[in-house]
Amino acid sequence: MLDIVIAFIILLGGVVLILFSSKLAVKHSVYLASSLGISSFVIGITLVSIGTDISEIFNSIISSYLGHGDINVGDSVGSGLSQLTLVFGLLPIICGKFFVNRKQFLIIGSCEVLALILVFTVVEKGYFTHLDALFLILSLFFYILVSYNVTKDEMDKNVDVMLLDSSDSLNRKKLYYLAFATIGFLGVTLSSIMIIQSIIFISDKLNIEEFLFSFFILSLGTSLPELSVDITALKKKHYNLAIGDIIGSCIVDATLSIAIGNLFFPQSVSTNFAIPAIIYTIIVSLIVVLIVSKRQVMDKKSGVLFISLFLISIPILFAFYSSMHIF
Repeated sequence: MLDIVIAFIILLGGVVLILFSSKLAVKHSVYLASSLGISSFVIGITLVSIGTDISEIFNSIISSYLGHGDINVGDSVGSGLSQLTLVFGLLPIICGKFFVNRKQFLIIGSCEVLALILVFTVVEKGYFTHLDALFLILSLFFYILVSYNVTKDEMDKNVDVMLLDSSDSLNRKKLYYLAFATIGFLGVTLSSIMIIQSIIFISDKLNIEEFLFSFFILSLGTSLPELSVDITALKKKHYNLAIGDIIGSCIVDATLSIAIGNLFFPQSVSTNFAIPAIIYTIIVSLIVVLIVSKRQVMDKKSGVLFISLFLISIPILFAFYSSMHIF
């Protein structure tokens, strides 16, 4: 019993460390990009959304290397679901109502749904190949290109203002940014190892499926960086950045995060658990995209609805697994 308690403590410590490390890595990566003259749009759509997914990316590599593909897929798909429902739903409740550009959200949201459908076609086979992983990673560049061409005239041009404190300056030396970004990435690597190893141990001891543990629990921890960054964005009235990060992170989860580990260490996946979860995530994504695009506003009503979609995923999926006698 004591060893399980210790494993949970290590898991919690890993989540805390990954939150701190992710924020440090993202913050100084953005500083570095800004100091190098990279546009604020590129920073917001690519660097911030990929940066807040650092934890999922490292978890993908480490879990695949250790031969636990279910942890990778469960965390990546679960993070997409929790970000688009729980995190997105909490934003108007915490920060208040904000408006959404219909065209922007509909296009980027459609890219997210398409990315999940591609994941479904791969996972349905029960295994990843190097080619599958490479295709998913390359598709990320297509989604970024589409998003840029459609929304380039509507995106916030002042991302660096949100991400920098008033006392900070882009004149800081690039080596300083690079050093702290590197420290952040190293922290993410260490915390990912702690999280993966503790999940493997806990799942084995409690006889819990690794996919379910990762989909419902680990994904919550790895989605906290998005919540932190997006709350900061909204409080500084950078609504487009917050929305772009939410959808962008979901796209990254369904492309780079889920595929990067399999690119180097292809793994099999428990389709009996993964397929229903992916289908539910696709359906929920369609609901969120259509509702937000139609209403063009995120308020407490939308927030409660989206949070509810996350919460009911637990009884719905478990009821399905039970009916199929998967347990």
